[in-house]
Amino acid sequence: MATPNSILRAVRMGLLMSQDEFARAVREAGQRTGQRNDASKRLVQRWESGETAAPRPAYARALEAVTGLPIDSLGFAASVQARVSDDGHGGHDLVDSPTGVPVTNGSPTPQTAPRGNHSGVWLSTYEYFSSGRDASFTGKHFVVLLQHGHRLTGRSLPQGSLNPDSPLTLDLQVEGNVVTGTWTEQTASDGYYRGARYFGALQMLVEPTGRRMAGKWAGFGKDMDVNTGPWELRLMDADTGKATLDRYNVRPDA
Repeated sequence: MATPNSILRAVRMGLLMSQDEFARAVREAGQRTGQRNDASKRLVQRWESGETAAPRPAYARALEAVTGLPIDSLGFAASVQARVSDDGHGGHDLVDSPTGVPVTNGSPTPQTAPRGNHSGVWLSTYEYFSSGRDASFTGKHFVVLLQHGHRLTGRSLPQGSLNPDSPLTLDLQVEGNVVTGTWTEQTASDGYYRGARYFGALQMLVEPTGRRMAGKWAGFGKDMDVNTGPWELRLMDADTGKATLDRYNVRPDA
């Protein structure tokens, strides 16, 4: 049975696009790069359902252009020839567990059933220290989280962050009240970090109410050290309909 690509779906919803609009954007991106494609609503459905596990290189490039994310961050489970050089050679393969269950030493790790469903719009808040500015800062995003089984994926809304053009993505696993996974943030090209892409690990505990997760992030610093800090998610609305997403597509301090 195919594993749904909930990451791609979360990214699309975070962009406030329907499947039709997303397909149109992929076609337009292909036209701009001179590599036309025939992306359709049905193709987007096949990607999101997992029926089509890997896009061809031309589609991969268009997807990167539309989402602003590398293809290996878009949840495709099968091997993807993500980037091909001008002479048609190159690229790399990505391998994921076909079931979405973590694998340790070749064997699936047993998991307890997730407690409820955590899909919805969440306010993400983390703190970090900037050595270059010798000060601590807070990052905030309104994030769309989607849960499928044990997997929880998220993408910030286009205007839903303190710093514009700094999309945040989350790829998490839920086991009981423990949430573990990775985060990626692409900083704004005209901001202090000049478009740098940061990523790291995240582990949180879900409160019994299911409306708050709190824990720590970890990530690499510029001097080969590992930085950490607090991270919290608070549920704002369990609905992921367009009207709700539009309502939260604003700066968190607005």
